[in-house]
Amino acid sequence: MTQAQESKLRGLMGLCVRARQAVFGEDGCMKTIRAGGCGVLLLDSGASPATQDKYRGVCQRAGVPVVELPKGLLHEATGKPGMAMAVLKGGFAASIQQTMKPTITVNHSGGASVE
Repeated sequence: MTQAQESKLRGLMGLCVRARQAVFGEDGCMKTIRAGGCGVLLLDSGASPATQDKYRGVCQRAGVPVVELPKGLLHEATGKPGMAMAVLKGGFAASIQQTMKPTITVNHSGGASVE
């Protein structure tokens, strides 16, 4: 992730929180993904491998893009503790995907991920 991408992403993450377009906590994120309401999942790279695998698996099955964030960025940008943030479908999710577009790849199962 470039410095410009990180800076823009930080701003978008803060706006998402203020606009109540972000869901935190494992239960909330998983429920939002499974219900089809998640436009993009932001995942902290500091999460345990088991947690990362769990989120990636659910997102892959649901076709939700995953953006892996540098360790601690999620907490720094939002002020919220946790390892993941589900961004609701809509303009913010689209803006985040556009910001991260150069690094988006498509999984063999058809879902998109950002690496």
